[in-house]
Amino acid sequence: MEINNLKFLLKLLGCPNYRSSLSAAIFKEFKGKDKICRELGEERELIDFSRAIAVVKILPPGRALLKIDASQLPIADKELKVLEKIGKASGNIKTSAIRVLKVAEREEILKNLADRGLIKAENKLKPQKAEVWLTQRGLEYLRDDYNPKGSATISLDLVKNYLNFLRKSFREKSEVVSPPVTQIDKPSDDEILEIIRDLDKELGTENYLPIFHLRQKLQPPLSREELDRSLYHLQRDDRIELSSLVDTTPYTPEQIDAGIAQDIGGVLFFIIASS
Repeated sequence: MEINNLKFLLKLLGCPNYRSSLSAAIFKEFKGKDKICRELGEERELIDFSRAIAVVKILPPGRALLKIDASQLPIADKELKVLEKIGKASGNIKTSAIRVLKVAEREEILKNLADRGLIKAENKLKPQKAEVWLTQRGLEYLRDDYNPKGSATISLDLVKNYLNFLRKSFREKSEVVSPPVTQIDKPSDDEILEIIRDLDKELGTENYLPIFHLRQKLQPPLSREELDRSLYHLQRDDRIELSSLVDTTPYTPEQIDAGIAQDIGGVLFFIIASS
């Protein structure tokens, strides 16, 4: 994860309910906030933000409707004005170029036209008074899966935000009173090897099973560290091999983070069962 994106997340951790106005003073140091929101929100779903319709394009049903006699149109006058404006464009048109109505009214009409299949609308970061917040996925990623690597200069205030978040999460877990549950037996190394082979057959990975599939299957009952230890045991006994990832293109950042990080070289990512 880029250091600017990480700092952005840690800033949000220090906000009430992990939510803030994007124009708040704490975000003034960030350049390219649109890019950060796109990468963390649309690509990784770690945050979400206020959205507005930014670009629209007329669709064939919309063009067909404009050819009907105005007295027979099943559309309000204001909606017709907006549709006509969009129809004059050769392709996409920015909503800021549609000045026939006030912003709030225009947004509602564009949404109605899109819902009726007359136009295609693309939502982007709201240009004014946008808010940004951490999603549940983002909170879980920072709490359970984030694995920092390398070196970077980072404010101690951001470290404090992270520590306070982890402490709060720990207290909340400790305070939950759970009913008695049946103890779940954790699988042995032999059982894990069998699960690896079964998953490989089920997914058709041709004896190159990505580790994230195994984590999805076994975490819980195993923790990440426990599963890593079992894989190392199996490797030491020559029952599996662990192979590094060379081409990251086919996988998401979360899937890559599920690998086993190494001090030197890429993450261990594939499991190869010995015959």
